Amino acid sequence: MDAAAASATTMKAVNFLGTPLTQRITTPTTLTSSIPDCNTKIHTLYLPNSNPRNKAIPLLPRCSTKPDTDTTDNEKSKNSTVEPNLNSNPTNPSTLSSKDAIFSPIPPSISSSVTKGLVFDLGLEGSWDSAEVGSPVVKRFLGDEEERWYMWYYGSSNSEGSDSIGLAVSSNGVHWERGGGPVQSSQDVGAVINCGKDWWAFDTQSIRPSEVVVMSSSKVRASSAVYWLYYTGYSAEEAEISSDRRNLELELENPERMKNGGNAGKILKSLPGLAISQDGRHWARIEGEHHSGALFDVGLQEEWDSSFVATPHVVYHASGDLRMYYHSFDLENGVYSIGIARSRDGIKWVKLGKIIGGGRSGGFDEMGATNPCVVRNKKDGDYLMAYEGVCADGGRGIGLAVSKDGLKDWTRIGDGVVLEASEECGWDNKGVGSPCLVQMDGEEDEWRLYYRGVGDGGSGIGMAVSEGSDVRRFRRWAGFHL
Repeated sequence: MDAAAASATTMKAVNFLGTPLTQRITTPTTLTSSIPDCNTKIHTLYLPNSNPRNKAIPLLPRCSTKPDTDTTDNEKSKNSTVEPNLNSNPTNPSTLSSKDAIFSPIPPSISSSVTKGLVFDLGLEGSWDSAEVGSPVVKRFLGDEEERWYMWYYGSSNSEGSDSIGLAVSSNGVHWERGGGPVQSSQDVGAVINCGKDWWAFDTQSIRPSEVVVMSSSKVRASSAVYWLYYTGYSAEEAEISSDRRNLELELENPERMKNGGNAGKILKSLPGLAISQDGRHWARIEGEHHSGALFDVGLQEEWDSSFVATPHVVYHASGDLRMYYHSFDLENGVYSIGIARSRDGIKWVKLGKIIGGGRSGGFDEMGATNPCVVRNKKDGDYLMAYEGVCADGGRGIGLAVSKDGLKDWTRIGDGVVLEASEECGWDNKGVGSPCLVQMDGEEDEWRLYYRGVGDGGSGIGMAVSEGSDVRRFRRWAGFHL
């Protein structure tokens, strides 16, 4: 289609449910769904033409689209209809049918003191996540007769390869079923999103999941709610950091932006991205307004987030009011910091500034806070943030902060860390981070804290539980109490 014909076509009807990750959505597509639901329908998204910059370059394999958004400024829009999914059941809670599905228990031959808290280890040799796992995004769905847990996480197969985002499922949030390769159906588990292939894209080197929000919106027209995945994408471009600050970054050895192999010693620039799905497995990237496809760019020179933007964690507050919490490195103050942005439609964002910086001198978060995870407490309505703190020697631990409105006046809870690296023999003795909070419902008056742990044997995903409703104390999971 030439440019004139493309400009004459204002809308395209696309169903992305079964669209392969390697296919660009450029023509109307009709796909059938294997979702075992009594009211299954083909859900059609209406999408405008591709980003104008794409007309001058060849079509490369990338599932990339731009949703129907109005042209008014986000702060002035009056007709937002973003709503959360009020039905807590996932679109596809069925059992697995993939021959690739693997049950992932912790090896019984290893001492329980060594593996305490570990619920998700590296994949088997040859699998897509055999070398590294992390950034857990865990969701619990309650049905009439059963509960279902989904966990999106990143993994890689070797230290020099690019990351993928994958999906594992569970019936209790402890024992997980995983896949050794890419998903093949809407009832499968395994790798679900690869790095971008377009040379201009912001996510060609690495991708990490940050949050999944289940909601519907008039901006993305579908007859039911969809999964919105907010993620961090890394390109080959280096973050703009002065030499003295760069040395500090290298000393801190931040695993979220440092790449091995050909990029050893480089601090890669990262930006926030968005993808949507109807089954949590087959995803379509949504191109933001930035020329790279990201939702927005880094801040201007001298602003606190001018080097990179990472870990966009999005919380639904009310209709037309979504909040994104993300972190960057504050060059002026020399600490990692967390900031907030606000949106009416989940796509166009307005930055509001920094909300958390470095902690007290000598504390576990003296060098700042990263990887925020924010949850609205169902009991008192307060906003609870778990974050990864960085101490002066680069060590990592997890702390908490609370706010009444989720916008300002964030207060750290207590003076210390709520979860730190384990003892010398533990699987996570090098550091813990990338927290994900889950508030349990019903009789279980407790919180679960999923996290990435790093030790002598590599990385894994662990779980800690609170002592009842007291979030000031977490202990590593050591088994169910009968």
